[in-house]
Order: sequence, then C-alpha cells, then structure tokens
Amino acid sequence: MLGFSDRLELLGLLTGAFLILVGIGTIVGMPWTTLGGAVGGVKAIAGLLAVGVGVGLGWLSRTDAEPA
Repeated sequence: MLGFSDRLELLGLLTGAFLILVGIGTIVGMPWTTLGGAVGGVKAIAGLLAVGVGVGLGWLSRTDAEPA
C-alpha cells in the first residue's frame, strides 16, 4: 500500500498533515486582529504549536526505529 510499512504510519502522516493545515489556517486567520491582544496571541501561539506537533508526528511516523 504505497510503500507504508503499516497502517499506523499512514494514520500518523495524515494526522500530522491535518494538524499542520489547521495550524496554518489558524495563523492565516489572524486571530490577533479579531480577538484582541492576549487572547489572540495565545491562539496564534497555539497555531504554531499545532504546526510543530504535526511536523513532529509526521517525522516520527516515517522514522524507521525498531523496538528494543
């Protein structure tokens, strides 16, 4: 199935891609303009964190680490 070693690898990649898109959508929506200072800043930081978690999950899903 497209070179994936198991179904969880595909699930991890799709979930990571979803988190990246949601995070980018949050940042592009410019929450600091509609919500105001602190709340908009926290939402923008949360969008950046979502992108980071998505990238990390995608990287972790593609890493060929064998269990010990």
